[in-house]
Amino acid sequence: MRRIMKDRGLRCARMLFAMAVTVVSAGAQSPAAASGIAAIVAPQAGAAAPQGAPTTLTLQDALARAQKLEPQFLSAVGAARSAGEDRVQARAALLPSAGVRSEFLNTQGNGAFPSGRFVTNDGVHVYREWGVFHQDLSPGTLTGASLQRARVAEAVAQARAELARRGLAVTVTRAYYALVIAQRKYATAQLAFTQAQQSLAITQNLERGGEVPHSDALKAQISVNSADQALRDAKLAMHTARLDLAVLVSSEFDQNFQVVDDLHLASALPSFADVQTMARRQNPDVRAAMESVHGADLDVTIARQAFLPTLTLDVDYGLEANQLGWNTVVQVNPEKGAVPSVGYFLTASLNLPLWDWGARKSKVRQAEIRREQASAELTATQRELVRNLNGFYQEAQTARDQVDLLRQSADLATENLRLNTLRYQAGEATILELVDAQNTVTQARNAYDDGLARYRVALANLQTLTGGF
Repeated sequence: MRRIMKDRGLRCARMLFAMAVTVVSAGAQSPAAASGIAAIVAPQAGAAAPQGAPTTLTLQDALARAQKLEPQFLSAVGAARSAGEDRVQARAALLPSAGVRSEFLNTQGNGAFPSGRFVTNDGVHVYREWGVFHQDLSPGTLTGASLQRARVAEAVAQARAELARRGLAVTVTRAYYALVIAQRKYATAQLAFTQAQQSLAITQNLERGGEVPHSDALKAQISVNSADQALRDAKLAMHTARLDLAVLVSSEFDQNFQVVDDLHLASALPSFADVQTMARRQNPDVRAAMESVHGADLDVTIARQAFLPTLTLDVDYGLEANQLGWNTVVQVNPEKGAVPSVGYFLTASLNLPLWDWGARKSKVRQAEIRREQASAELTATQRELVRNLNGFYQEAQTARDQVDLLRQSADLATENLRLNTLRYQAGEATILELVDAQNTVTQARNAYDDGLARYRVALANLQTLTGGF
């Protein structure tokens, strides 16, 4: 009897040592543990990847790639560039234009008059070589309202492009850290599966020694099966997250890349006063709304300018003669001999609007209605900014405060598993308590990882309002 008890004690000691090594190596997922998990995941994630070394992507690399591929962002950037060209064209429209005009008029002769059969012509051959200069002196040109309107439109387009860039940053950040978390959870599932297998081995050894009933072995086997299924689900989730990120960062849908796990390097959260200051200075939503109001004011001004007279000047310099040359003979008066044929003439046109059946008044009313709408949208945008600023900041603050609690819970769950393993081997705990401790460790680690990702995404959401910090 004493020998049996001695053998059983040695067997339990060996199993206790093996289980302790496993639990200690698992640990809570601190930065050091995260690097170990990444080492476990890397071979598994790259097993189905194409041949060749995978590309290492940081978050900034992913953002830079996505900005070259995402169509909505590219559309917003293209609209801003197009608005810049509109500004260039509006500025050019304020300046005089110049061109060259060359004509040859050949009129059929009638054998009686030098002018030919068309009485309005000065000869059967007429040459026109003109340099044409045109200037519009309308109220819009003198006040530069059209140029100001184009500048406002460019500012609005640039603000919307910045909005698209910040929105894309949130999308990429969410997809990037979804893959990081999926890899961590896959590593956690691997450890949980290993622990379940070891618990099954311990239970089977204890059953053979008559220390536990067969139902404990059945429960341990069920726990192994559950851990195996959870491992398969975690692998699928990791593969899906990789696909989601590949869509954003690869034009050829290349999945042969690995991401850098930098969840523990998150930026510090500024004070709320600093966040408010940054939001007032750098919020593209408010800037776009304010520029829209300015543009609506200019639209009203432009509509009212339609009631004012317009003046255009055209200056033509060159020749209009029956021959080409500085001095030519006029066919209708050949007796005068060669006379100077190069010169200029000026055309000034004044247009005074009088009656158009109320069309101009209607355009003014339309512009005033759009201005009222733009003002309402500005106030709504300002209220929305205040709401989002408070909500996003509270979300980031809550996520940051939870990280420490979740890390502590993961550490406590790991220690609880170690103690319950010892108690189960000593016959002081049931298999249900051991399985519950294993499940608690998995849940605590996953919750900690989710908390880290939640904080990073919350920062990205807050930066859509404030810009980078």
